[in-house]
Amino acid sequence: MKLLRQRESLGAQQDYESAMTLLADVRRSGPVLRLYEPAPTVAFGRRDELRPGFADAARAARESGFEPLVRRVGGRAAAYHGGCLIVDHLEAAEDPTTGIQDRYRLFGDMLVAALEELEVEADVGEIPGEYCAGEHSVHGTHPASSSTPGRKVKLAGTAQRVVAGAWYFSTVLVIEQSEPIRSVLTDVYAALDLEWDPATAGAVDDLRPGTTVADVERGIRKVYGMYSEYLGYGPLTD
Repeated sequence: MKLLRQRESLGAQQDYESAMTLLADVRRSGPVLRLYEPAPTVAFGRRDELRPGFADAARAARESGFEPLVRRVGGRAAAYHGGCLIVDHLEAAEDPTTGIQDRYRLFGDMLVAALEELEVEADVGEIPGEYCAGEHSVHGTHPASSSTPGRKVKLAGTAQRVVAGAWYFSTVLVIEQSEPIRSVLTDVYAALDLEWDPATAGAVDDLRPGTTVADVERGIRKVYGMYSEYLGYGPLTD
């Protein structure tokens, strides 16, 4: 399984289009795992684009230093920046529509396993009031030693896209600096006239202070390495 560690963001739109190019090529190139830290982006869903407040929401994102992007998959607005890690997993498949729900469960569990490497309590499932709500979101729980023990925060959202002969599974994991994400989403959701609870937006370093993108990336590489070996692709290779 080929590992592509993108060292710098190409910009919101180009990063997204690069994934589409990889998806078109993966049938001949073999499975690919791409990891990168994104430029500040608010990724809107198609339904957001149709709302009367979309132009104001896009303007609010720009004013906060986040580039607006409309993605081709569903869901509501989500924000990410350089304190996040995007995990793009692409594979060929004769029938990519088979196993969609299995992939949500498998890769959600793999992300939880990576976080558990850092002793972060995590699980898969929607938190009431979360942004870009989905049953396959990954959330974490504040430890008993924190000032808000037991409070759950969303840490990651997942989405997938299928084309003839291949599929693409993307995860956005918030690791550092959750405050800018809460702030921009508060303005964006207000413009879209959508309700959500800002307290549900968090980052791994809210639960384990001092955690860095590099710390979490090591766990991601470990669990994906096991996945690659298990399926007979061999080790992750740069």
